[in-house]
Amino acid sequence: MSMLVLGLGLWVCAHLLKRLFPKLRANLGKLGKPLVAIAIAAGLVLMILGYRATEVESIYVLPFWVWYLNNIMMLAALVLLDAGRVKGVLRSKIRHPMLSGVVVWSVAHLLVNGDTPSIVLFGGLAVWALAEMLIINRSEGAWIPPEAGSIGRDLRLLLIASILYAIIVAIHAWLGYSVFVAF
Repeated sequence: MSMLVLGLGLWVCAHLLKRLFPKLRANLGKLGKPLVAIAIAAGLVLMILGYRATEVESIYVLPFWVWYLNNIMMLAALVLLDAGRVKGVLRSKIRHPMLSGVVVWSVAHLLVNGDTPSIVLFGGLAVWALAEMLIINRSEGAWIPPEAGSIGRDLRLLLIASILYAIIVAIHAWLGYSVFVAF
């Protein structure tokens, strides 16, 4: 569990460094971006290894129908993760689409994974994303939505997210995890 918590801590600290400690981040100069990228990558590796190495203790099991909700939420999360970059309608409606996508992704995983490492990992990432949104809102003030683009771009994003979703399902199956209802 300690490797998982350390990885989560590295991830969170690296992402919050610029907002919480701007002078420290600025003092790092040209080394700042590579150091932050290394910390994020190391955090990700530690989270994955720590998650896989942590003893699984089931805390809760939700009804089978949450698996359907999970799959719908995962597709929505994939759309949100890239919605801020795509000049469609969606990006003009949501201030933090990528961070919102992380929250949806985390909650979706918590619906179907009620074990200790999942609660730490997915719960921790959800808390980080929500905290990041609050910090950004506080530091940047009122949000001025960007001009809405075309719905066609959002539909293309949905198509790409659907293809990516199918790839992720295949990778999960290859790793031995079922993303569909397990009776």
